Amino acid sequence: MGAECEKVKPDAACADDKASQVRRMFDHIAPAYDFMNRAMTLGIDRLWRRKAVAMVRRHGATGILDVATGTGDLALQMARTIDGARITGVDLSEGMIGIGREKVARAGFSRQITLMPADCLKLPFADGSFDAVTAAFGVRNFADLSAGLREMARVTRPGGMLCVLELSTPRGAITGPLYRFYTRTIVPALGRLVSRDANAYTYLPESIAAVPQGAEMCALLEASGWKSARHRPLTFGACTIYTACN
Repeated sequence: MGAECEKVKPDAACADDKASQVRRMFDHIAPAYDFMNRAMTLGIDRLWRRKAVAMVRRHGATGILDVATGTGDLALQMARTIDGARITGVDLSEGMIGIGREKVARAGFSRQITLMPADCLKLPFADGSFDAVTAAFGVRNFADLSAGLREMARVTRPGGMLCVLELSTPRGAITGPLYRFYTRTIVPALGRLVSRDANAYTYLPESIAAVPQGAEMCALLEASGWKSARHRPLTFGACTIYTACN
């Protein structure tokens, strides 16, 4: 489980490892990343994040690690919503982190949110450091998905929670074909126009199709050390929230 998404890389013709390619890709598209998120999802990604944050808030978590934090959208939403939250966000891409720090400073949350570059497979934190670990639209980019999930479990305290938002594939007779056309035709064309990156938004639908989804992802979570994994599809299955406890 998880092996297929690890084989999918931003540039199949390049011999570099997946982590290096992902870091380089996000450094390159960082200036266009937020606009592309809004455009690709018609702004619905904000609703998905709000639902995930509500789950973390109900758990009572305040010390939170946001893995693959990107430009910090989920971290900012948690800081705005969860009283007393102190959030550490990590990401491979320094380009994304740089933009995230600017957003955090403009929003006035520099005391609550710390963003730093780090390898999600080798987190620089002690065991049991956080009440909760979150990730939005990032785990499919891990070079080793199982290892990343184990590392997230390691830094979560006993009784702590995991909340992962990940893009997924609608299965409906109508929504499935429409989704495939949109992600494989419209999104890459828009991505090339806006980000000037020929590979990033072709890689996107390939990585979504390859990542474990639904019950398969829950099984992988539990095999990686998490307990009571659950999944909740959103927007006809275009996104899924996964939760589990440590």
